[in-house]
Amino acid sequence: MSCHPPNGLNILMLHGYTQSGPRFHEKTRALEKAINKTFPGSKLRYPSGPLLLRPADIPGFVPSEQGNGNEEDLDSFAWWRRKDDTSIYSDIEKGLERVAETIRSEGPFDGVVGFSQGGAAAAIVASLLEPGRKEAFDVNRSKNLQKLQYPSCFTNINGDSLQPPLKFVVVYSGFAAPFEFYSAFYEPKIQTPVLHFLGSLDTVVDESRGRLLIESCEGGKARVVVHPGGHFVPSQKVWLDAAVNFLKECMGSSDTTGKRQQDESVEDMDVPF
Repeated sequence: MSCHPPNGLNILMLHGYTQSGPRFHEKTRALEKAINKTFPGSKLRYPSGPLLLRPADIPGFVPSEQGNGNEEDLDSFAWWRRKDDTSIYSDIEKGLERVAETIRSEGPFDGVVGFSQGGAAAAIVASLLEPGRKEAFDVNRSKNLQKLQYPSCFTNINGDSLQPPLKFVVVYSGFAAPFEFYSAFYEPKIQTPVLHFLGSLDTVVDESRGRLLIESCEGGKARVVVHPGGHFVPSQKVWLDAAVNFLKECMGSSDTTGKRQQDESVEDMDVPF
């Protein structure tokens, strides 16, 4: 049964490492408002990752004096963990299964928005829903059995994809998974239109990792916005307009609110793509 809203967009929202769905919702209310202003009736869905993080998993975590030691009080989740100092993502299958469950229960989705680890996951989800991706995984596995198999959770009982390819992806402070084990996500390049936001002062995700993800998306379909901030989802109007105008372009919408006769396209905005 489809859970797509009768009007507006259905958007999957993927939080960053140490966040949760509700906490990511709090940090993206301005974006939600901007999207609904242009696409009335839109629904933004905020699942939480399946991995509850321990204090030791959280960089710089300092327990409060009033804390009772209950890990569930942290409300910090992840889609996967990096295994020790390797390039392997532990439990990435669980993270993808949680996304697949959300697609089944709240999809189909028009697009996905993700931040940090959720931005990496957003690009991965778009990749997995593209035609021919399973075959790319099979080719990779035939060359190296250590590489990840195509996740069966992204197919239905008939072997078809869970839903049609996404129409757009918006990535904030995202990055590419290590190619050593996860190259099939990016080879061939991601065809879904992707808008990448990079913070010029981001000290959490190195710019080279973000650029690697950008290079893994089809050139004519990838856009880049550099904002003068750090590791967060920017909420000033110019950055909200960049995201919303990108969605309008991907959805083939010219003026859904009737407020303006002609809106600027993403390319015409005064932002550094």
